[in-house]
Amino acid sequence: MPPISFKTVESIGRALPDVDVTTAWGQPALKVRGKMFACIASHRSAEPNTLVVMIDFGDRDALLEDDPGTYYLKEHYLNYPCVLVRLSRVRADALRDLITGAYRFVSAKGRRKSVGRSRRGVARQSRSR
Repeated sequence: MPPISFKTVESIGRALPDVDVTTAWGQPALKVRGKMFACIASHRSAEPNTLVVMIDFGDRDALLEDDPGTYYLKEHYLNYPCVLVRLSRVRADALRDLITGAYRFVSAKGRRKSVGRSRRGVARQSRSR
């Protein structure tokens, strides 16, 4: 099996709706409706060939506990809902699940914010009458 690179990540991302292959912080990235959900780590504390994947904090903790050889964190990333993934260690099926999960996580976050905005707008309108 060939080593996993961002080309593999890109091919998984292209199969998902509304995904753009672009850059974030000067590195290759996947975005859904302008929101990054996976990119090559650019911070100097990350190891080479590391992917940053947006993920819920609880899921991140489980991955770190289950497979610290593949998933890790550095101080710079602690307060962000993400996990660092060693592309040299991750299995292809696990990567597919991670990318799909990150896509859903970021997409759902965007929907929650837009629903909140529309509710506030309705509340303001009803108060002004």
